[in-house]
Amino acid sequence: MTASTAQEPISGVISIRQRFRDIHATSMRITSWLSPEDHMLQSMPEASPAKWHLAHTTWFFETFVLQPYSSGYRAFDSRYKYLFNSYYKQLGSHPYRGSRGLLSRPSLDQIHAYRAHVDAALQAFLESASADVFALVELGLNHEQQHQELILTDVKHGLWSGPLRPEAIDEVTLDAAAFRLSWMEIDGGIHLIGHEGDDFAFDNEFPRHEVLLQPFRIASRPVTNSEYLEFMQDGGYRRPELWLSDGWDAVCAQGWQAPLYWQRQEDGSWRQFALNGMSAVGMKPVNPAEPVCHISYYEAEAYARWFGARLPTEEEWEVAATRLPSRGTFLDDNTFHPQPARGEGSQQIFGDIWEWTASPYIAYPGFKPAPGLVGEYNGKFMCNQFVLRGGSCVTPARHIRASYRNFFPPHARWQFSGLRLAK
Repeated sequence: MTASTAQEPISGVISIRQRFRDIHATSMRITSWLSPEDHMLQSMPEASPAKWHLAHTTWFFETFVLQPYSSGYRAFDSRYKYLFNSYYKQLGSHPYRGSRGLLSRPSLDQIHAYRAHVDAALQAFLESASADVFALVELGLNHEQQHQELILTDVKHGLWSGPLRPEAIDEVTLDAAAFRLSWMEIDGGIHLIGHEGDDFAFDNEFPRHEVLLQPFRIASRPVTNSEYLEFMQDGGYRRPELWLSDGWDAVCAQGWQAPLYWQRQEDGSWRQFALNGMSAVGMKPVNPAEPVCHISYYEAEAYARWFGARLPTEEEWEVAATRLPSRGTFLDDNTFHPQPARGEGSQQIFGDIWEWTASPYIAYPGFKPAPGLVGEYNGKFMCNQFVLRGGSCVTPARHIRASYRNFFPPHARWQFSGLRLAK
């Protein structure tokens, strides 16, 4: 990933320092309710402990900003260069991703001290930093916002996976039905997609380029729990003709019968494991009107096929999002759970759930990875992944935009992922 090449104005020094304080404070806030033991949870190799996320985002600023550019900076602990490297091969080796839950040392208190050490050094350094450094700091801030989302998704999966799950959430008011789904028409023709402007964007959003689209329709809101239940009740998880071959293999191998975190009750109703802000976490009734969440690409594609529609391509999604933007729920709203649509017309284009698209994650025409170490951020993952768009209820609101390209392997379910239909 890389920042845009815009120069940071002198007045931006205060702005970026304040944003640094705000973003780092958010990371501490969303982990404040976790015990030291909760900070160590790693339920699968794809997830990471909250303590590791806090350390790694700090490591990023120390490694990419302070050590190369701040003369006289002294590393908090030289061993952390190895411990908290994620996948930057040009920096040398790093611990196996699946073993991050074994890092009982350094302690959580030491990680908090590490963050305070780097925070103080970076705040002082930013008073006289250059434009190149501002670009790296901007990258680091967006990087930390990505990890804020991962903290919540990974903690949720970790708490779900333990034998003693948190207590049930108090009964909640359920919406009987969502607003009626309608179809929004988008003209065909040549459209421009990709990031535009001088504000920050990751390198996989460039270059901006033309695409030729046929006329299409896109749903006014995401698919809801009640609509997905109809698919389940019609034997959706038992009908191989609805599934891609790899998807059907996953259904059979993993025993999928419902979205992740759903459990069927003795009376036939469904409950789901959910975060409810930082005040509660546990099982609650499935709300029929909420967007269906925690489904894989395979499940999204099978549902679309069953419905007689399809998933939008990422180009279609971006054009629709640019023309018909609408705000849903974000991390800033402190609910940490997708909410029902609240009106007619375009709803929840941004927020609530990441929306699977039909597009594989590949390079745009003319794409070039950023030079140097940061070039390892995006480009080398352009294989065996599908693109998701729009952000979720645990995405910081200022982090998302129409051109933003998220990507996960098609079997992934622990992310806040759902779908919007197209025709």
